[in-house]
Amino acid sequence: MPESDPEISNPTPSANSGARLSHLDERGEARMVDVSAKPALFREAVACGEIRVASTTLDLMESDRMAKGNVLATARIAGIQAAKRTGELIPLCHPLPISHCEIHFETPETRDRIRITASARITAATGVEMEALTAVSVAALTVYDMCKAVDKGMVIGDIRLLKKTKSEALHR
Repeated sequence: MPESDPEISNPTPSANSGARLSHLDERGEARMVDVSAKPALFREAVACGEIRVASTTLDLMESDRMAKGNVLATARIAGIQAAKRTGELIPLCHPLPISHCEIHFETPETRDRIRITASARITAATGVEMEALTAVSVAALTVYDMCKAVDKGMVIGDIRLLKKTKSEALHR
């Protein structure tokens, strides 16, 4: 039976005054966490976010009339590339050879935003949350870049971790 971390449901940090930040040493200096003694487990993380856009921007995207090309296909590739390179972007993040990254886009009936969901998987000694969050962030930034000429009011936001799980590294 897979062991799961609790689902991430509280968007604000806990007020646990006894907690110590793992990326700080005893002198309070930044350091990379040593995970060499931890076992390699199958891990998955799911993150989401959104970019608010005008409905006319969605119309242009859906009719493939955006000057820079297929927006969502490009954003998907950019998000996957970003997940694979997260360790190069975030200074104390472990460089991880992720085994899978998937990105989905959804437009609600209100037609005022694109919801982005990314999942990342790995078998490793550390989690893959930063890769999922980075995938969502860069996918949203790519949509912004490709649509900025026609939509000056876009807003990226609500990027958050939805869940993370880990279990024994079994053949999947």
